[in-house]
Amino acid sequence: MDVENEDISNDFPTGGKIYLNNASVSLMPLESIKAMTDFLVSYCSIGPDSIDSEPFVTDKLRQTRRIIADLVKCQPEEIILTQSTTDGVNVVANGLSFDSKSNIIIRGMAHEHHANYYPWLRLSDKLQIKNLKVDEQGFFDMKELQSMLDSNTKLVTLSHALYNTGTILPIEEVGEILEKNNTPYFLDTAQTIGCIGDFDVNNTKCNFMSFNGSKWLCGPMGTGLFFCKKSSSDLLEPLAIGGESAMIYDENKLSYKDLPKKFQTGFRNYVGMVGLESSVRYLLQFGMQNIRTKVIKLANQLRDELSKTSGVTLYGPADPEKRTSIVSFNIEGHEPQTIVERLEKQNIVLSVREILEKKLVRASPHLFNTESEMAMVINALKKL
Repeated sequence: MDVENEDISNDFPTGGKIYLNNASVSLMPLESIKAMTDFLVSYCSIGPDSIDSEPFVTDKLRQTRRIIADLVKCQPEEIILTQSTTDGVNVVANGLSFDSKSNIIIRGMAHEHHANYYPWLRLSDKLQIKNLKVDEQGFFDMKELQSMLDSNTKLVTLSHALYNTGTILPIEEVGEILEKNNTPYFLDTAQTIGCIGDFDVNNTKCNFMSFNGSKWLCGPMGTGLFFCKKSSSDLLEPLAIGGESAMIYDENKLSYKDLPKKFQTGFRNYVGMVGLESSVRYLLQFGMQNIRTKVIKLANQLRDELSKTSGVTLYGPADPEKRTSIVSFNIEGHEPQTIVERLEKQNIVLSVREILEKKLVRASPHLFNTESEMAMVINALKKL
């Protein structure tokens, strides 16, 4: 299907709004909402705790894990189903072993999203946290990264793309450096998988990766994915433990089960994963690279028109190859929150985000948005 030239807005329940906050929570395709409803009806009809319910649910979760594994090019057992990106960050932050000499490296510290900063900051009384300094776009010096690494570096953590400006970071180059140094590597890919095109986790060389289903994958809230490289599983102690994740052997000694069960105790969001699987299947019919082409075209349209508007400051790289479809800006004389509130009264949904202490307006178009919508947004902004 031709996502770039075809209007697919009717596939989504827009409510007549121009929805441009997909970097926070995206809309779901109507067919995914129906898939969730159908699952709940079938699940209840079978009997939620009947003999037949277990294979029914197991098969649904297997389908979800398989399609996500295909999406990011890993083994299905390396995908752990969670509730959010934050869940995956905390699995790593609370599962790694540290000592008083240990250190971790964070790109930009508070320049990172809170979810990929606070869990590490909480460890500051147990180990040293090193700040990899960034420029105004969020990029950093590779030579500085190399100079910060030592035998006590337990982890390097960064986002694939920045939530505030859409800046895409050179994660593959980082992976090459860290692999040579045998340093574990965590990636927050919440802002890329689903909008950046084809993605292969093997090219990143990361050990761990977390993202969610409710942003660019158009799945429901409460769906998250945690990638744990099979060979890196032993680096982590599970955050929680239960009958699903461990077993008893040799007089009440515990042994963890293999991936993905090791990190997936008590998971119950079956209906959410059914919706996510349906949404990913919906996206894949268009081709992830075609979706990337469309959303960056919409973003470029917004940026180009905003750049011609008096008093507008744009954030993020000018080069579209170095950013996602996020378009962040400020308009002189107008507070970001006021802009967002005034446009929402016109059925245009944007959001307020920040770069450290600086507030800004963020727009984030997805595949169901259209060029005519972008023109309407520009027109509304010019009339402020």
